[in-house]
Amino acid sequence: MAIENPYEAPKARLTESIAQANASETDDFEYVGFWPRVGASIIDTIILLIITVPLLVSIYGWEYFTDLDTPLIAGPADFLLSWVLPGIAVILFWLYKQATPGKMVVSARVVDARTGNTLTVGQSIGRYLAYFIAMLPLFLGIIWVAFDPRKQGWHDKLAGTVVIRPKHHSQNPVRFEP
Repeated sequence: MAIENPYEAPKARLTESIAQANASETDDFEYVGFWPRVGASIIDTIILLIITVPLLVSIYGWEYFTDLDTPLIAGPADFLLSWVLPGIAVILFWLYKQATPGKMVVSARVVDARTGNTLTVGQSIGRYLAYFIAMLPLFLGIIWVAFDPRKQGWHDKLAGTVVIRPKHHSQNPVRFEP
């Protein structure tokens, strides 16, 4: 005759109630697809241009945009304004708001794919850098969002993230798996 562990039944009930709470919480969200994310990116790009273009013109003049001989990076200010500061801004938005302004407009949030929690600093940096990898082969890693069941681009897969929003009329509920 087997001896029952008196702690197993309560532990099983607790595990089951946590799983049910997670399921009901995640059923309220859907994965954000390709076109809303494109729209969010356009909004973010416009905001960045509104901030950086006047600064770049004041430092380098209009020739920065019109001279075909301008190098990829025109100088230290160009490097900071065009590459470093946008990266820092995006990462800070992911860490503190779970979304950039464009993603906020479409009610989307970037979260950890396993837990649904806010990204770690490492995940945020990794996701940002993975965008460059996703764009290299003719944007295939970005277009991948349109065909993936969890709507993950390569940058999401590499960083372990998903983009979600409150469920509207979706057949694809979000399930976070520990």
